[in-house]
Amino acid sequence: MEKRILGRTGLEVGVLGMGGAFITVRAQPDREEARRAVRRALELGVNYVDTAPTYSDSEEVLGYALASVSAPYYLSTKLGGRPQPFNPKDKALLRRSVEESLRLLRRDRIDILFVHEPDRPGQYDWWTDYDSFHGPVNEVLDELKSEGIIRFTGLGGTTVYEMPHIMATGRYDVVLTAFNYSLLWREATIAVLPEAKRQGMGIIVGSPLQQGALSRRYDEEIRSGARWMSPPRRDQYRRLYSLVDELGIPLPELGLRFVISNPDISMTLTGARSVDEVEANVAAVNRGPLPSDVLARLQEIADTVPFRPYAEPFFPPFNRPHVWPGPAR
Repeated sequence: MEKRILGRTGLEVGVLGMGGAFITVRAQPDREEARRAVRRALELGVNYVDTAPTYSDSEEVLGYALASVSAPYYLSTKLGGRPQPFNPKDKALLRRSVEESLRLLRRDRIDILFVHEPDRPGQYDWWTDYDSFHGPVNEVLDELKSEGIIRFTGLGGTTVYEMPHIMATGRYDVVLTAFNYSLLWREATIAVLPEAKRQGMGIIVGSPLQQGALSRRYDEEIRSGARWMSPPRRDQYRRLYSLVDELGIPLPELGLRFVISNPDISMTLTGARSVDEVEANVAAVNRGPLPSDVLARLQEIADTVPFRPYAEPFFPPFNRPHVWPGPAR
């Protein structure tokens, strides 16, 4: 698998990482299958695993799956949402969250610790000073780094206008931006990716297949006209599906190869939860970046809907319910 440098961390990572949001007993009841999927990913060259306290029991499942693994890999998790009631300005509580992550993951050190969703006002009130984006979490991160408990720090979020201001403080090494850089959604190109380059931050793209909206085709719903879908988005999907037919490249492969075609992006995360899905996604990225003429045609399609239409659901529902694993209970 192709390796890239994760910004100023200097870490050499595979272009495909393992996202832990669905490596959970809630999403994959067979814990052994989850273990096999994670181990198969590492065998195939994946060397980065990401999780969070709010991904149900992902930390615990990954701790089990990665136990006694000898192959080198990097592990990241996040601050946010645990323990409840969560107070992001309580330093002792934040440290307890990290201690719990270490226990569940069966580790004594975390490679990258992300501040989870610092860019969504109302989600977590991280900051005591919103001009400098300073809060107790900064002090905790500095302490953990000086103690050797974490190596690097990151920001993980979904917005495209608030996040760059936090990135501009220069305090963080990596940005994980989700749901805003894919075949049809490109908002991260406006400010998130440029600011990351200015800061020398490593760039990780989460949800390159938009939580399933680009992992398979929904021809019938596109034809019949889903109520949530604006006419421009429907036409955009039609054009994308026509291009898929012409190229003969499966839609999920096209989506993954599109993301890694951007040399500024260090890695994208796969939400695979089975060995078959892992093998398919690894095979896709191993086919390499897309040709320039295909990228140009995809850009033309993306340009027809440059911004998410007003009232479009954040997780396009199509004909299946969206199930987010949610925090552990």
